[in-house]
Amino acid sequence: MASEVEIRLDEDDLIVSKTDPKGRITYANRRFMEIAGYSEPELLGKPHNLIRHDDMPRGVFRFLWKTLYAGQEFFGYVKNRTADGGYYWVFANITPDYMSDSSLAGYFSVRRRPNFAAVAQVSDWYRQMRAIEAQETPSKAPEASMQWLIAQVEQQGISYMDLINQLEELPE
Repeated sequence: MASEVEIRLDEDDLIVSKTDPKGRITYANRRFMEIAGYSEPELLGKPHNLIRHDDMPRGVFRFLWKTLYAGQEFFGYVKNRTADGGYYWVFANITPDYMSDSSLAGYFSVRRRPNFAAVAQVSDWYRQMRAIEAQETPSKAPEASMQWLIAQVEQQGISYMDLINQLEELPE
């Protein structure tokens, strides 16, 4: 059975990766490999969702891809799985990466230690999103939970980015 040991990033940890336009890893920094527990050959060419934790609702990734396809940066909290079954939370910034001719080269992602008070709030939302997904067909689940997330943000009367910024400011 896999361990469910949490790895907490240090304040100065930066996990960096690049992918091609389809989300296959083309670069992973050493710290990413150390924390995730994968070697470079085990990561390169693989889909980035290799590290997706089962606790992550599919609606979060629907929102992430919708944001990236619009040419915008994505910021958010993500729970990732390690090679040995452990996990680690990150505050992720994912940016479209363009070639000199303006065509999409892929995506560049920098992840750092999250605010753990924010993780507590986000974990609750993610549990609710997974419950919504469990009540839907697999094809409708991501959209249903993404719409729930969007509604939660709208109820706050602020933008998604403003909400993320507020979460980052919570006292730990």
